[in-house]
Amino acid sequence: MLKLEARPEPSKFWSIASPLLALAITVVLGTLLFVALGKDPVRGLQVFFWEPLASASRIGELAVKATPLLLIALGLAVCFRSNVWNIGAEGQFVIGAVFAGGVALLAGKDTSRWIVLAILLAGLAGGMAWAAIVALLRDRFNANEILVSLMLVYVATSVLNYLVFGPWKDPGGYNFPQTKTFEAATQIPRLMAGSRVSIGLLIALAAAAALWVFLFRTRAGFAQQVGGLAPAAARYAGFSSRRALWVALLVSGGAAGLAGALEVAGPIGQLTPYVPAGYGFAAIIVAFVGRLHPVGMIFSAILMSMFYIGGELAQSRLGLPRSLTGVFQGLLLFTLLACDTLMAYRLRWVRAERVAPTAGAR
Repeated sequence: MLKLEARPEPSKFWSIASPLLALAITVVLGTLLFVALGKDPVRGLQVFFWEPLASASRIGELAVKATPLLLIALGLAVCFRSNVWNIGAEGQFVIGAVFAGGVALLAGKDTSRWIVLAILLAGLAGGMAWAAIVALLRDRFNANEILVSLMLVYVATSVLNYLVFGPWKDPGGYNFPQTKTFEAATQIPRLMAGSRVSIGLLIALAAAAALWVFLFRTRAGFAQQVGGLAPAAARYAGFSSRRALWVALLVSGGAAGLAGALEVAGPIGQLTPYVPAGYGFAAIIVAFVGRLHPVGMIFSAILMSMFYIGGELAQSRLGLPRSLTGVFQGLLLFTLLACDTLMAYRLRWVRAERVAPTAGAR
């Protein structure tokens, strides 16, 4: 029989191999899912894992999807490494988009391109302000940040809906719940003509490099992680656990808000009820699959964006529901959590011992 045996220390090998094994198991389960749905599994896997990479234009779309996922995941990594469980990045993303959209709506025909900077700063401030509510309630009243941040997602969505159905609704938009299309001056600069990839990709990559330096090469990054994981030890060493809480949530909220600004002033170009795309929740998976490491999260953001594009292609080409994207995301997270058991435990084959019959037994 197989038995789990505790390791004397966590396995470094399985800390790297576990996400790869989880991905392999996800592919196998995905194959079985396609068979159960009556679809060709080879064609299904091709749609999810090959076609998003089949051309330069699709790789560009992959980068467009990966940019907000990576930015939000980087902020969440600061929280999770600090033992602060911000589950409401989706709400911070939405409020960042609302703040950025409000600035973009002020632009006119003669507005300077420098308004892009104001839009990005507004998104950053909006996300930080929304996360600050969570930090304040946790700091002053010891409220559970998981519940507070999650509930604020629905409040943020209600704020967005109120604006696009009400005061910010485009009067010339044929009664559709959306703002007017933003002026050309507000458009996030693109990296190349004919592609939707914007400078947001460079911002996300620069943020990944900055986070690596902060976490692993600075005293402040070390204090940040100790302050969250071991408050008593942090106080003994002169670090502030309260400061770690505020920094974690403000950085996380700011990153999510910036992602929201890049999204509405980039690919979307206006505010609509469909701004909440689930990036804030998917980024949690990106963070953990990437092992809360900036380099790992770059690759996991690419993988997650493949799921998004693969789900869209599966809907149009295979007639499958778009919700299949969420199924693959859930499978990946579930298998990752299962495979992470191998970090702390090893599987051993133990031969079952026969129990000798007692005297008088029949």
